[in-house]
Formats: sequence, structure tokens, C-alpha cells
Amino acid sequence: MFMHNKRLMYTVRVERPDPVLATLMLEQFGGPQGELAAAMRYFTQGLGEEDAGRKDLLLDIATEEMSHLEIIGSVIAMLNKGAKGELAEGMVEAMEMRNLTQNSTSHTESILYGGGPALVNSSGVPWTAAYVDSIGDPTADFRSNIAAEARAKLVYERLINLTDDPGIKDALRFLMTREVAHQKAFEKALYSIQPNFPPGKLPGDPEFTDLYMDMSQGEGDLQGPWNSGPQWVVISDRDQQAALDGGDGSASVASLTASQSAAQEALALRTASQLDGDPPTGVELGAGPGAGAVKGDTAL
Repeated sequence: MFMHNKRLMYTVRVERPDPVLATLMLEQFGGPQGELAAAMRYFTQGLGEEDAGRKDLLLDIATEEMSHLEIIGSVIAMLNKGAKGELAEGMVEAMEMRNLTQNSTSHTESILYGGGPALVNSSGVPWTAAYVDSIGDPTADFRSNIAAEARAKLVYERLINLTDDPGIKDALRFLMTREVAHQKAFEKALYSIQPNFPPGKLPGDPEFTDLYMDMSQGEGDLQGPWNSGPQWVVISDRDQQAALDGGDGSASVASLTASQSAAQEALALRTASQLDGDPPTGVELGAGPGAGAVKGDTAL
């Protein structure tokens, strides 16, 4: 059960309307790193959490994220004040509207949503539940939550750098700082689970858990704690990188029914490449300058 308090968690003071800035702020309203995505991520995780302490944490932060959604939505609404009224009452001509919105995607926000906060990102893409990437294992989900809070902090930093309005900077700095606090809380919750790595129940195969595959070779190869030292076995030889299981590295099916085998052979025969022919293609029949060599030509 939710109760709404009409007072915001943090006071919103906007110096002047700015529809273009309002559109950019939508990134934290309906974007992938925004407050609604965070609230839904933690709320759904909390509902499914078996541990009483982690459930409490997730529902606390989910509810706080909803209050942050209210703050950023209020910023957006205040930035559209004035302009919203002028547009709604038809008090601006087409060119004035373009000047007002600087030909940005705030045109779309004004036309579709009347200048109000919309559940879209700054490019007008609608919010989607696909932003919620929970997998149902607390050690995996808390790592994802930590990363989500880090990404949100960076978006707030970038938004802070886009405005000189002291009231907006102040509110955004508060929201950014709460992302830091949430990261700390999620880290503590993660490390209260011992062991917490690897995720899930099944252990990794010890034959492969300590291998480092040196797959990208050439200038720029570097060594660090991620690929050197006694805890790693580095595989750089190209032949050794294939068929780590000791087999021949092929893909096969152990057995097919007689019907499946016949169908497979018929399919292979019907779709086989004719290697001894070279019929002209549509590209060649319509080829012009810049097409490169076609049938009858010699490649340069």
C-alpha cells in the first residue's frame, strides 16, 4: 500500500522555463537509466526476494526511486511552464515555436504530451519494461543494480553540466548523490551473502575457470591482474584456443531417425552450391561505374 506525501523529497526551484533542457531531463524520467526503470527493477526484485532484509532494502529503495521520479518530473514540468501555456493557447506562431524549442525533439514532447512529463527518453522513445534486467538471483541482480546506479549517476553528472540554473543543479546533485548511497547499500547487501560468486548454485568447471583466452593479439597487448599472475593460465597459442575439451572442435548430432536423415540429405542436395557454373546476377546486369569487376571483367 502506498501513501503519497504532497511534499517532494527535495525542493525544486527552477529559474526560468527551458523546453529544450526539459526534453534532455526526460532521460532520467523515462529513459533506460532513469528513475522509473530503477523503481520497477527494485520493486519487482523486492516482491520476489526470499530474504527479509534484502526485501526490505529493495522495497525501501524502490519507493525512494518513485519519489525521485516525482522530483525529476517536477523539474521537467517547471521547465515547460509558460511555454506549455503559450503552446496550448496557440499564442505562438510556427517560427516562434521553433525558436522556443530550438528545433529539438521537444517539438514532439510539446505536440504529443502538451509539455508535460512523458514516459519517454530524451529522443522520444517510449519507456519499456525491457529496461528491467532482473534475472531472479540476488547475487546477479545486486551486481546489476550497482551498475545501474553507477550509470544513472553518470547521466546526472552530464545533465548537471548542461545547465547553469542553480536550483536545477542543486536538485540534480541531490539525485546524483542518492545514486551513490544506493550503490553503497547494494554493495553491503551483496557482500552479506557469502559466498556470492559465482552467481547461482552450480560451481564453475575447475578445468576452465582459471583460463585467460588471449584472443585479441597484436600491438596493444598488455598484461594486468586480469590476465597475469599465478591465478591465471594464459592461452595464447591459436591451436590451443580451439577444442579446449580435447575433442576435434566439430559440431555433430549423435543420431537421427531414418526419416530425419533422409530429409536432411534431400535438403542438402536441393540447396547445394553449383560450383561449376557462373550465371550472371542481377547486380551484374545492372552494374554501373563503381560496381567493381563483374562477369567478363578482370579485377584490378
